Amino acid sequence: MARDPEEKNGNYGKNDASHSQFPDSFHSPEDEPERVAAPRGDYQTLLSFQKAEVIYDLTFRFAKKHLHWSDRTVDQMIQAARSGKKNILEGSKAGTTSKKMEIKLTNVARSSLEELLDDYRDYLRARDHNVWDKDSREAQYVRKLGRKTPLSYEDFREFFETRPPEVIANIAICLIHQTNYLIDQQLKTLDREFVEQGGLTERMHRVRSKHRKNNPSRQ
Repeated sequence: MARDPEEKNGNYGKNDASHSQFPDSFHSPEDEPERVAAPRGDYQTLLSFQKAEVIYDLTFRFAKKHLHWSDRTVDQMIQAARSGKKNILEGSKAGTTSKKMEIKLTNVARSSLEELLDDYRDYLRARDHNVWDKDSREAQYVRKLGRKTPLSYEDFREFFETRPPEVIANIAICLIHQTNYLIDQQLKTLDREFVEQGGLTERMHRVRSKHRKNNPSRQ
């Protein structure tokens, strides 16, 4: 692991999501028969989930180590990090039968991570620490590391164990920005699919109508 950590907030654009959010199996090829249940559920391949899991692991350790046990923020930060991760998971699973529920749960994940982002900013501001500028050397270093795939807490363990809390908080901020960007792109794709394909009811109707058309003798 490395020698540079520190990052500032800002827009973490396309370069932070250089790999596709969804695996090839996420979308059915156009020439395949339409499925009633979309091929969702492979949440572990989502880059947003991988990053959210790192954020949870980092936040759990940060809150336990650098916040007083009686501080209500400890539970709030851990729960927000957990919600970010778990709602991406649940949304992906729900997408096998309900695209509407997948969108709803993914939005919950996005909101939870935004809450966590504000908690880390509060931590720094209340202690007169700076939030790294997005173009700083430290921020660019962490952003580059955050684009690693697959990504895990082990990629950041050395930083957590050797750097002061204000550095860890800034690293978390960087990762949350990257994850939020990925979730935003994920939601745009889900919204477009919902408009173009509809939900389970619409898909069931199309499949049944096609079956009846192709098998008139069975009607």
